[in-house]
This record gives sequence, C-alpha cells and structure tokens, in this order.
Amino acid sequence: MISVVKRLSIIDVERCTGCQLCMFACSRRFGVGGMGQSRILVRSAGGIERGFVVVVCRACLTPPCLKVCPVDAISQRPGGGVIVDPSTCIGCHRCEEACPFGAVMWDQAMNKPMICFHCGYCSQFCPFKVIALEEVTTRS
Repeated sequence: MISVVKRLSIIDVERCTGCQLCMFACSRRFGVGGMGQSRILVRSAGGIERGFVVVVCRACLTPPCLKVCPVDAISQRPGGGVIVDPSTCIGCHRCEEACPFGAVMWDQAMNKPMICFHCGYCSQFCPFKVIALEEVTTRS
C-alpha cells in the first residue's frame, strides 16, 4: 500500500544563520516562551565560520529509540518517526542514548523525552527556508 505522509526535512543547512526562530516557534507551539520545550535544536558547528547544525528527528523507518523503550512509551509514527506517550514513560533516558542523531531532547522538569512529531510548525518561522514540511510517499 502506498501512502503520503509529511516529514520535517532539512532542505539546506548552509542557509542556516543560527537565528533559532525554529526553536522558539517549536516551544511556543507547546505554550511555552523561550526554547525549553523545543523538539528541534540549532547549534554551532564550531564557530560562525563553520556554520550551524540543525538537529531534529530524522523519522527513522526502524527507530532505535522505539526499540530500547522498556515500557513501550514510544510508538511508530505512520511514515517514519515516533510519538511519545509521556504518561507511560518512566524517564530512563534509553531513547535519548539510542538516538544516533541526538534528536531526543529532554524535559528536565518532567523527566520525559521530547521528540519532534513532524507537525511542521517550526518551518513556518524559518526565514531562510532551511527546514520544510515535505510530503513523502511511503510503502507499507
């Protein structure tokens, strides 16, 4: 069966200026000012001359974070990636350790993981179109 899903994609990281508007927007999506609830991270690649790195869930088709969760608090998102059930999560950090991209952010106050679920809200605020919500055709 073929289906069309949407995923957040990094279009051109070379355009990133490190403004972090995507991070602010993501946190704001959850009703929080600042960047404490952001599920996307923009950081320096080693100085302004080297540019920036955008860290976000890559929507793995077989997510390592899902496989290591001992309480099944992480479920597969249709088309790739995951959804976290914070009410089931025990805060063991295994998902954070398992992600090869460092894309599992952590809510210190709640002791729960925060993983992008590809809503695309952040992409609306990127002035340089570094990230975008794209339609992807998948086979199941």
